[in-house]
Formats: sequence, C-alpha cells, structure tokens
Amino acid sequence: MRRLWEIFLVSLKLGCTSFGGPTAHLGYFQNEYVQKRKWLSDHDYSQLVALSQFLPGPASSQVGMGIGLLRGGIFGSIVSFLGFTLPSVLLLMAFAYFSTRTELEMGWIHGLKLVAVAIVAQAIFDMSKKIILSIRHFIIALLALVVVLLWMHPLAQVTAIFVASVIGYQFFKKTAERDDIKEAVIPISKTIGASFLALFVILLVGLPVASPFIQYEWFAMIEKFYLSGALVFGGGHVVLPLLEAQFVQSGLMSSSDFLAGYGMTQAVPGPLFTFASYIGMVIAGVPGAIIATVAIFLPAFLLIVGAMPFWLSLHRIAGLRGAMAGANAAVVGILAAAFIHPIVTQTIQDGTDILLASVFLLLLIRWSIPPYLLVLIGVVVGVIFN
Repeated sequence: MRRLWEIFLVSLKLGCTSFGGPTAHLGYFQNEYVQKRKWLSDHDYSQLVALSQFLPGPASSQVGMGIGLLRGGIFGSIVSFLGFTLPSVLLLMAFAYFSTRTELEMGWIHGLKLVAVAIVAQAIFDMSKKIILSIRHFIIALLALVVVLLWMHPLAQVTAIFVASVIGYQFFKKTAERDDIKEAVIPISKTIGASFLALFVILLVGLPVASPFIQYEWFAMIEKFYLSGALVFGGGHVVLPLLEAQFVQSGLMSSSDFLAGYGMTQAVPGPLFTFASYIGMVIAGVPGAIIATVAIFLPAFLLIVGAMPFWLSLHRIAGLRGAMAGANAAVVGILAAAFIHPIVTQTIQDGTDILLASVFLLLLIRWSIPPYLLVLIGVVVGVIFN
C-alpha cells in the first residue's frame, strides 16, 4: 500500500506540472522516473516509449501506466493513471461548469510552452547519449526524423519504428548485447497479459455490435468514447476529428462549446485525452465526465498492460534485440521531429523566446532545477512577457 501511495503522489505531481502535450510529457517522465528516481533504466524507458508509439491511444498516459505496472503491478498502473490524469480532469470539469459564467485569461500558456521546449530538449539529449551508439544508430534516428516531419500522418511514427526495427534486425543483432542490461521484472504473467488483450478486442468488436440493441444513454457514451480511444494512432490531437464527428455532428453538443473545451484542454497539464472529461461534463454532468474519462482511457490501459509481458522480453532473442535497438534509435528521431514540430514551430516566435527557452534549458542542465519549479517560473515569464 505504501508503494501505491508513492506511485500515486509522484504521478499526481507530474499531472499537476506536465504541460506541453505528449512529447513534453515524455520529457517530464524521463526526468522524474529515470534520471531522478531511477525506477527504470533508460533502456526500459525507451522500450516503453517505442511500445506506446505502436499502440493506439495516448502515448504519454500509456508510458505512465507502464511505469506504474513495473513499480506496483496492475494496481500500480491504475494509481499512476489516476494521479497523472486527475488534475486535468478536475480542471476541465470545472471549466465545463463555469465556461458560460466567466472568461479565462490564458496568455501565460506561452511561458509554459517555453518550459516544454527546454524539458523536451533535455530529454532528447539524455536519451541520445544512451541510445545513439554508432553512426548507424544516428542515421536511423535522422531518417525517422525526416519521415515524420515530411509525412504528416498518424501512421508516420508507426511506419518509422517498424522500418527501423527491420533495419536493426539486420544490422544490430550481433552487436545488441544484453549482458550489461538489467531486465525489468514484469509483475504479471503472459497469461494475464493475453487476457487483457482479449478483453480489448471483445469490447472493440462487441460494443458496436450491441449498441443497436441497447438503447441506453450511458451505453452509447461508453461505445463512442471507447472506440475513439481504441482507434486513434498518433496521440491526443488525432482524437479531435473523431470526437467532433461523434458529438458535434450528431447534435449532442454545439460546435462553439466543443472548440472552447478543446482550447482549454491545451492550457491544462496532463493528457490531451481528458478532453473527453469536458465533453462528458457538458453532455451529462459529473456522471458523464466520469464515464467519458474511463471509457476513452480503458483501451490504452488494456493494451499497455496486455502487451508489456511480451514486449519487454523481446531482447532475449538476438535478432529481436537488434530490432529493438533500431526501434529505439527511431524513437529518438521521432521525439526530435516532434520537438521541431509542433513544439518549437508553434512556440518560438522571436528572439526573446529563443533566449528564454535557452535560459530554461540551462537551468535544467547546469543547475538541475526541478521541473515543477521551472513550470512556476514559466507561468511568471508568460505573465510578464504576454
């Protein structure tokens, strides 16, 4: 129980301070879980990141669930999700309730985006030192970066990792040694993992089939949000058109309310999928917000818990260890691509922004300032300069 509380409190801190979207979240996670607390190695963390890119759903949330699973089993995965998600859920529920009664000033968000620039830059630097071990690794990372930047499609990341895995299988299987790697201990069996994957498929197929026969408001909401969470590749932003089709085009909420909520979702910490909490609150109050949140994150939970007993043991086979080495190099390139666009392109507007982001990065690298303190500084900077 003590360990579960520890997982919850650490993830709650991250849920309160992790601004900037999924790529920035991975930077916060790498700093907190790998560098500071050493709950898992860079090797295992990079594998979790690679796995989250393969699976549909919110990448950063799945990484957090995976870390919780490694630290505290299935319940650890659940409390990690609750801690990281709860702050943004409560904020968006409150915004949904008060949005017609007040107007919020969000100019300070720019300061938080500058913080995200520094956090992600540090994460890429730290991961590169551990993963980019040769010119071949560098070339794979560079190619992944180019592919993701030029091919603006949700499948670009998955394709880049798959191709990098094939290349790694061919070129790294003789050099991908495992003697110096401490294997992560997965606290659940492959049988349990397979059961979670089977439940994911049963719900994915069964909910739409049963929907015409169950004329119940809550069941319809569960179906819509579960399918949205299960079929989205590429992160939180990609879920926007699916949710718009499900709830705006169907007349369940107005376009203006939908866009207002989506704008607010960019301003709060935590995963972008909590936009579902806002929609559920607008449509059906607190019960609707709870149902929407659980339903849209459930596929991610089932997939990450189900896949991890298989995924983290792949490096036991030489060829597959080589494939993972290639995939990990691609992950660095993908993170670098996301750092360039949208983080830098949508944040750095002038020379002042470049200077401030550089100062933030210096504070992280030179003086090891805690990320939450840097977030507070970013808020102040946003207020002063905006």
